[in-house]
Amino acid sequence: MYLKQLQLEQFRNLTAAQFEPGRYLTILHGQNGQGKTNLLEAVYMLGSGRAFRTAKVPDLIQHGSKSAAVAGRIESAGVENRLLLLLDGNSRRISIDAKTVYRAAELHGKLAVVIFTPDDTAMIKLGPETRRRYLDRSLYAGNAGFLQDYHNYYRTLKQRNALLKSNQQQELTLWTEQLAAAGIRLMQHRSRYLTELQHLLQHQYAQLAGNNESVALQYKPDVAATTAAELLDTMQAHQEQDLRYKTTNRGPHRDDLLFLINERPLKGFGSQGQQRSFVLALKLAELDHLQQTFGEEPVLLLDDIASELDRQRISNLVTYLRQRQVQVVITTTDVTPFQELLHNDSRLYRVEGGNLTYEGNGIS
Repeated sequence: MYLKQLQLEQFRNLTAAQFEPGRYLTILHGQNGQGKTNLLEAVYMLGSGRAFRTAKVPDLIQHGSKSAAVAGRIESAGVENRLLLLLDGNSRRISIDAKTVYRAAELHGKLAVVIFTPDDTAMIKLGPETRRRYLDRSLYAGNAGFLQDYHNYYRTLKQRNALLKSNQQQELTLWTEQLAAAGIRLMQHRSRYLTELQHLLQHQYAQLAGNNESVALQYKPDVAATTAAELLDTMQAHQEQDLRYKTTNRGPHRDDLLFLINERPLKGFGSQGQQRSFVLALKLAELDHLQQTFGEEPVLLLDDIASELDRQRISNLVTYLRQRQVQVVITTTDVTPFQELLHNDSRLYRVEGGNLTYEGNGIS
């Protein structure tokens, strides 16, 4: 699957832009704050229907405008489709070939996208909420059914918390039972996905950093339950505490994800270089998982990768991705490290003030 064309209107600082990426490698270069990452976000949204930096639709609409649009031509399984994302006020509307999409599953697999940004490395040191958000977003990319279970759990959690705040104990038992039933499904999704990602991560890390180190993911559920009954028991045991603090204190909404290197926490025992390599390997493992799921290579977006890797590692990475025939879009403030990687089928764009200027294939 790959993106053939993208058109934007009033999306963040991109007033009106048309983008035609290369089949395998596209470089977007320009100074910071010009709109390079906004363009990546538009591609990501076209594939997933969701932004990776904000959940608020108004933040995506250009200041002073009431609406925005992202339209794209994509090819998947040999079939071309036209995707359209309309942002208006607080609402999002998606259509495929002019037919409105009402269920996330209809969009699923049309344009699978993996994105790596320098901010991703920060999730190693930030709190559990950041890692849960990453895990769920990554999981959803390859599993349309997950989204329904995810929303079901958090809607139920919101209702239970509302009851706790108003001290309505009569209905609490029913909602706690529903929360446990939804919660165990969420936990099962997360556990299965991390098991599948595990060996893919080790393979990709070895590609980047050699075979001298072992890396792993460890699911750390807040409640060590394998059945809804076990989860319910824990929630009920903490009900008095929940009533005291007016919130649900135990459950999958407090799960965490551990990153390990040589069986020790990456946060405390990994160097900055090891942390960067780990997160990039994790993104490549996502790429592998989506390829196995859909039978096609996803699109890979690399934001400011030159700040994370030296020139040799960049060269090795891009060469590897080209051999796999992955469509890659890279942003950079300096095109120099990528000059020798540009081929006749590459595309080079300058991004300045929200405007795109096509500069050929970058080969003089």
